[in-house]
Amino acid sequence: MLETSARLLAVLGLLQTRGTWSGADLAARVDVGERTLRKDIERLRELGYPIDSVRGPAGGYRLGDHGRLPPLLLDDQEAVAVAVGLGQVRTVRGIEEASALALTKLEHVLPDRLRRRVRALHDSTDVGPANTGTNVEAPPVDTDLLAELAAAIRDHQAVRFFYGDEQEPAEAEPYRLVSWQERWYVVARHRPSGAWRSYRADWMTLRVPGGGRFTPEPLDGGDYAAFVLRDVASTGWKVHARIAVDAPATEVLARINPTVGVVETVDDSHSVLVTGADSYEIVAVWIGMLGLDFHVTDPPELVTHLQTLGHRYLRHFRPTASARADFPVAGNRSALPCTYPFQPFQVLRRPR
Repeated sequence: MLETSARLLAVLGLLQTRGTWSGADLAARVDVGERTLRKDIERLRELGYPIDSVRGPAGGYRLGDHGRLPPLLLDDQEAVAVAVGLGQVRTVRGIEEASALALTKLEHVLPDRLRRRVRALHDSTDVGPANTGTNVEAPPVDTDLLAELAAAIRDHQAVRFFYGDEQEPAEAEPYRLVSWQERWYVVARHRPSGAWRSYRADWMTLRVPGGGRFTPEPLDGGDYAAFVLRDVASTGWKVHARIAVDAPATEVLARINPTVGVVETVDDSHSVLVTGADSYEIVAVWIGMLGLDFHVTDPPELVTHLQTLGHRYLRHFRPTASARADFPVAGNRSALPCTYPFQPFQVLRRPR
C-alpha cells in the first residue's frame, strides 16, 4: 500500500485521466478499501481540489469545475511538452507575458534533469515566421528526440542518424533547432563535407553512440531560421517551382510572406520567385496573392494546374468578347454575368 501522501497524488492523477471513476475501480487502482478512499477524497477536497460525488449505478468520483483551476499533475513527457509549447507561443501577441510567466513557474518546479532538457530546448530553438498554411497534416515529432538534439547542440556533440529511407547512417554537427510550418528542422554541418544543411527532425533516427565533440563554427550571419527558409524553398518541399515575375525583386518581397520562398533579382524590372509547398494548390494560392504578371518557368505540372484553375474560374463569369478571343471558355457559358470587364491571366512557358 502506498503511503498517504503518495496515495493522494496517485488518486489525483487517476481522476485527471478520465471523466468518472467508480469508487470500487478507483480504490482497486490504489490498493485500498473504499472507506480509505473516501477519506482520501475528503483530504483532497480540503486541499482545494474540486472533486464531485456522482450518484447512481454509474456513479463515483470526478474532478469538478468550480470556477477555479486546480493544480495539475504532469509526468516527465507531459511537463516537457507543456514547456516546449509555452516556449513556442512566447511571441504570440496578447499572451507574451502570461506564457513567459507560466514557463518560469513550470521551470521552477521541474526536477533538475527535466529543467536541463527544457532549457536546452529553449536555448537551441529558433521559431520561423508565421506559416502561410498547408493542406498536409503536420508530422509527429518525439519530444525525446528534440531533447536529445537540443542536448547535442548545447554540448557541441555530433550526432549519427539514419535519415528518411537512406540505408547508410549520416553524421553531422548540429547547431540549431528551427520550428517552422508545424515542422522541426535541424541546421547542421554535414560530416565530412562541411556543407550546411537542414534536416527534417521527424525523418531522423538517432544512433547510439553519437559522434565526437566539435569546435563550433557558427553559420555566417547567424540567422538559422532564414537558412531553413531558403533551403526548404529550393529543396525541402514535396513540389517546387520557379516563377518569373515581371516586377523587381523589391516589389515581390513586399507582397509575399517570407515563408513563401526566395526571390532572385534578374534585372531592375524582373525577378524570379523560387518557391515550394506541399501541393501545387498552395503554390497557386501564393502566385495569386502576388497580383503581378508572371510566367511559370518550371515545372510543367504547375502550368497544367494553373490552366485548370483558370478555366474553372472563368466558367463562373460571362467574359467580354476580347477576353473570350484570348482565352476560350470551356463548359457552361450561362453562368452569372460579370459586372466589370474580366481579364483572365495567361500562363506561359518561358522558352528554354
